Amino acid sequence: MAALATGLTTPVFAQSGAPLKLVVTFTPGGSTDIVARILQPELASRLDRNVIVENRPGAASQLGTDYVARARPDGNTLLVSFDSHAINPVVKPKLPYDTFKDFAGVGLVVRFPLILGASSSVQARDLRGFLDSARRNPGRYSYASTGVGSLNHLAMEDIKRRAGVFLLHVPYSGGATAMQAVLGDVSQVTLLSYAAMKGQITAGKIRPLAVTGTQRLPELPDVPTVAESGLPKFEAYSWIGFFAPAATPPETLKRLTEALQATLQVREVKDKLNSAGFEIVGGDGPAAERYTHSQYERWSAFVKTTGLKLEE
Repeated sequence: MAALATGLTTPVFAQSGAPLKLVVTFTPGGSTDIVARILQPELASRLDRNVIVENRPGAASQLGTDYVARARPDGNTLLVSFDSHAINPVVKPKLPYDTFKDFAGVGLVVRFPLILGASSSVQARDLRGFLDSARRNPGRYSYASTGVGSLNHLAMEDIKRRAGVFLLHVPYSGGATAMQAVLGDVSQVTLLSYAAMKGQITAGKIRPLAVTGTQRLPELPDVPTVAESGLPKFEAYSWIGFFAPAATPPETLKRLTEALQATLQVREVKDKLNSAGFEIVGGDGPAAERYTHSQYERWSAFVKTTGLKLEE
């Protein structure tokens, strides 16, 4: 009877004994996986339950996202989303789930700009110089992306159109292969996170030309933003948020949101995220939903306006 009485006032996830699964839709070692594992221990402590990171990669994050959409709305399964969460409905109108109806926001976590990195064959020291060279030498340069419709594909196309230059798009299967293409000078530039390129930048094998955020990175104070390089108001961020299945009870969402926001304020967690190049956002569930909509609207409008072809 005591257990039954407790169950009447305790959220379902707290009484089930099941662990909280943070579903990462990419392979281990990527940005979403790193962030989830940094948050994992503190979240477990805050929620007083086991928290596990479960990698479910495939189909540009669709497989893992669909898994969470179909999960029981009991607070035991959360999506660790990436920028692809907002871009996929632009690129793939016939998704197996509805990005905006099948999920409830738990919170924004971090965002981070991309770095335009160049191969050793590029003589330019910054983006402005590179664009000038591209105008003088149409067809000379190509850029590597992590796939058709990825953020770094769309952002690079935006840069191209604003600058009025031609750069051949060469899609790869991920960040590692795109970076290898630049290291081998198969493609001359790519847009990737600072965390992904830090080692090659430090070793002098890739030269950073610009940052896609609104401010220069403290780690790269001499590298200008894209906006500073003659393309005013340009910005593009990768971002990570937490989402639950849409029918998750409000009190359960509230508990998860509070634990997430408290976790992001812990000094050790903040230091680990910042040192990995992530900017903590920390918005609540509605903020995560609004940001997803805003990113969808931005890139949907860009694709429609430019007529960019997204066939794979």
